[in-house]
Amino acid sequence: MTSTAPHDGRTFRIATIPGDGVGREVVDAGRAVLDEVARRSGFSLRWEELPWGSEYFGETGRMMPADGLEVLKGFDAIYFGAVGWPGVPDHVSLWGLRLAICQGFDQWANVRPVRFHPGVTSPLRKADSTELDWVVVRENSEGEYAGLGGRNLSAREGGEVAVQTSLFTEVGCERIIRFAFDLARSRDRKSLVSVTKSNAQQYGMVLWDEVFRRVAADYPDVETESVLVDAMAARFVLRPETLSVVVASNLNADILSDLGSALAGSLGLAASANLNPERRFPSMFEPVHGSAPDIAGQGIANPIGAVASGALMLDHLGEPEAAEMVRSAIDTVTASGTLTRDLGGTATTAEVTAALVAALDTASRRADREEIPATS
Repeated sequence: MTSTAPHDGRTFRIATIPGDGVGREVVDAGRAVLDEVARRSGFSLRWEELPWGSEYFGETGRMMPADGLEVLKGFDAIYFGAVGWPGVPDHVSLWGLRLAICQGFDQWANVRPVRFHPGVTSPLRKADSTELDWVVVRENSEGEYAGLGGRNLSAREGGEVAVQTSLFTEVGCERIIRFAFDLARSRDRKSLVSVTKSNAQQYGMVLWDEVFRRVAADYPDVETESVLVDAMAARFVLRPETLSVVVASNLNADILSDLGSALAGSLGLAASANLNPERRFPSMFEPVHGSAPDIAGQGIANPIGAVASGALMLDHLGEPEAAEMVRSAIDTVTASGTLTRDLGGTATTAEVTAALVAALDTASRRADREEIPATS
């Protein structure tokens, strides 16, 4: 479905890949909200849906066609739902679709905000009285998820060997660390914490630490720390108010960002952006909650993670005001108590989506009133 409302000529081509499970439900919800904010903001989104995923795998033996990356190249962005379904091994579904896109398009910067919304109960007591808001920046192209290694000696009974190799390059470390420093510099609190495990991983993570120290010299205005990953996990729980931007390797940031979203109330809230910052290829935007086969088709999935990922997409497309309208609508809806079951509420996916669209309408009318000049 494409928005047909008048606009000023700004049209963005978006490839949608709902994927598996609740992916379709949350992508449909996100599209409804994004089309509405586009209509109100003077641009349009031209969607093209691609039926790739586990069902496609069952029909073809592939998660996406052999020319899938070539198909995606012409789009301004990719809006992704979820991947994974019983009967398809997780490593097959992940590497066959999501990671194939991330690595094929060199989407090396994964940005995962940790946002605490009004009306959402956090398991952190500090969240009741302390303003918490931080961002996890994840190296998204190498590290522990480089995909290097193999399995051998399978004929030896009980003696098969599996080797999984992490890859840390100076180029890969520097570009993600500089990206994180630039993000930290743009925030009110100019602070960046690097997550490491160089006491145990004496090669790759020592290189990471060395690059971090070298790059830090170019950002004297940003406060820096280097913290071991286990200590950082504890800090997420015990001292989250000290965090602004956290940069970590592929695996460490994956785990820590999920922890952050759980602390904010639910993985259903978690948004992410897989960015190719040079814009040589389209970037991809997705919620991180997964395909959730246990609730798929029931209409109870939380669409907020997908909608918030859409806001990150609007930022990337150069529509920050529209992105902020979406984020404001999310806060309005959660504050009103319209919450899905993962947040302790009873609202359906459709009810939350309708509330988000209504909140955009309210925000738009309020903005229109504020623009009317006062008369004597």
